[in-house]
Amino acid sequence: MRSKSTFTVPFRRKRQGRTYYKKRLKLLLSGKYRFVVRKSLRNFQVSLVKYHPNGDKVAFTVNSNAISKLGWKGDNGNLPSAYLIGMLAGKNALEKGIKEAILDLGFNNSVRGSRLYAALSGAIDSGLSIPLNQDVLPSKERISGEHITKYAHLLKHDKAKYEKQFSDYLKKGLNPEDITRHFNEIKGKIHG
Repeated sequence: MRSKSTFTVPFRRKRQGRTYYKKRLKLLLSGKYRFVVRKSLRNFQVSLVKYHPNGDKVAFTVNSNAISKLGWKGDNGNLPSAYLIGMLAGKNALEKGIKEAILDLGFNNSVRGSRLYAALSGAIDSGLSIPLNQDVLPSKERISGEHITKYAHLLKHDKAKYEKQFSDYLKKGLNPEDITRHFNEIKGKIHG
């Protein structure tokens, strides 16, 4: 005779690997908006989401296209663009009366100094209150793109490698060595 005759099928979203229910429950118990950060190789997306029994309500979403409309010519998936998207999301949240949130990374791994935390840093710098450990944020030099400028200087002597590595920047009319200046221009437009 079997000791266990019933089998409980896990929720569909858990079976698909789309929702981690234990982590989600902890986030929902806070009662705050969730600062949801999602990334891909070339794009970035930040949403502010509030739990509702009939389904989560999205207050708004900011993605890479929003900073492109402001004139951003750099890559949409790098650290400086993540910071700018986070800053724009923080500004939008404050305009809608949302003053605090809690970070939701989903299934993304928590890596110190990553693009995910660059977006968080942008939101905090815009005035949104999100609890965090300051050690996980990337340095201000990396956020402003100085590491890209240094790498561009390093590759400058090899024209073929330089043009291959920075072809997207050059097509958009941005000199990769000027990315820090360009970053500060767009940051100023967001603060506007």
